[in-house]
Parts: sequence; structure tokens; C-alpha cells
Amino acid sequence: MSSQGIPTVDVASVEIEVLGKRVSVAGISAMPESVVSAAVESIPFQRWLKTITGPAGILSLSDERGTRCSLQGITIQSVDMFGKRVGFVKFKADIVDEKTGAKLPGVVFGRGGAVAVLMLLECAGEKHVVLTEQARVPVGRVILELPAGMLDDDAGDFVGTAAREIEEETGIHIKTSDLIDLTALLDKETGQKMFPSPGGSDEEITLLLYRGHINPEALSALQGQEQGLVEHGELIKVHVAPYRKLWRYTADAKALAAIAIYEMATKEGILPELSSL
Repeated sequence: MSSQGIPTVDVASVEIEVLGKRVSVAGISAMPESVVSAAVESIPFQRWLKTITGPAGILSLSDERGTRCSLQGITIQSVDMFGKRVGFVKFKADIVDEKTGAKLPGVVFGRGGAVAVLMLLECAGEKHVVLTEQARVPVGRVILELPAGMLDDDAGDFVGTAAREIEEETGIHIKTSDLIDLTALLDKETGQKMFPSPGGSDEEITLLLYRGHINPEALSALQGQEQGLVEHGELIKVHVAPYRKLWRYTADAKALAAIAIYEMATKEGILPELSSL
């Protein structure tokens, strides 16, 4: 109870060390300290912290006076659990530009890394692309997109995750050795990832390429197949479309970014030749 007789609400908080400075991480009112601690120890939060304090991170920005930005505090706003582990973390980071005194927009939806695969199948002299049709609640509509999935841990097994997601979402088993990392072709300064929504989310996507051959019967059998893990809420239908129409066929940012990298890499002749299956 405050001195004015107004009930006070305890706010749980923990302290972390960031570049030699103690920084408070607090939860919103009524959030238990155990939840705040779980958020701080989670993979999305730790990956964000590593990035922001790294060589290219915001807290490493500097000018003639030294460090440009400082982290004043963090508020954990919500935590979504995937079973026993933290899946998503939403938090606000108070970061101040020391030169102007202005605060940087700091609301973060932390979800971590993911992979997506541009899957091209050649049939009768034409390239086809494999897409998944999924109901996406955040945008309120069904989207045609590349097979994709989140990384389950911090080991960074992008290729293994991609092969598993392809099998789960399309029913096609592929060898990890047949996957080519398209984002690895970007300049190192980019982080060699694709950031679909950097203004609000930390999500970074590795875009991979798979190329193979398929006969007309097998291609036709893929169309309309229902796949996905029902227990994970995946309602997925497989679609096959001519690659030449893909850029107009989907609004999926992963697909559009993969097209751009694939086309430019092909134009510059830096992709290996397609081998026979």
C-alpha cells in the first residue's frame, strides 16, 4: 500500500549484465519472476542480446564521442510456451541515442530463426515450384508460401530443419546434401539472413534452394495433398505451380526474396549445375 492508500503492485525483475553494465529486466504487473527469468534465458531473447551487443549490433554503434546508444532497461510483456520451452517472447527495450537523447522504437517480437526452401522440380522441360497452402491467423487469410519452419533449438541446424520441414509439409524426402544456402550468397555485412519484418520482429530466415527432376505422374500426385502435423495445428495443402508464374502467384515474402536471390545468382553464374536424380 502506498502512502496515499493506493494499492501497489509488485513487479518482478532480474538483472543481467550487458557490456559490463547491469540492466534491469522487469515483467509487466503480476508476471511471476519465474516467467521473467524463463524469458531472459530463452533462445529468442539470448540470440537478440548476442546480436545487439555484437560487432554489428546497435549497442556497438559509435561516433567521435564513443558509444552511440545505451540500453536503459527491458520490460517483458508476454511469453508464449511451446510445451516446456519458451517459444515466443514479446518485450520492450529502452534504448537511448546518447547524441540526441531520443529513444529508439524498441518493441520486439522475439521468435528466433527459421528456414524456408525454394523447391524447384523440373518436369518435361519446365521448372515447377512446390508451395504450401496454410491458414495464417495473424493476417486472417490463407497464404501460399514456401515450405518453412522454425528452428527448435540454438544449434543452428538450418539444413536438417529444412529437410524435416519439407517432409512434414509436402511428404517429400530429400537429402540434406542437395540443399544450397541462397542467403549465404549475400554479403557478410547483411548477416547472410533474410529479415522479413525488422521493424517489429527479430525473425531471421535462412533461404535454401532444392532442385530436382520429377516425372509427370509424380508431379500430378503432389497437387492438393494434405500434409502437416495436425497436433501442431498445421493444416497444410500442397500446391505445385510453374516457377515462371511464382512471382505473381504468391504474396509470401520468403518466396519473393528467394526468387530475387535465385535469379541474380543464376544470372551471375554462381549456382552449381543441376545434377540428375
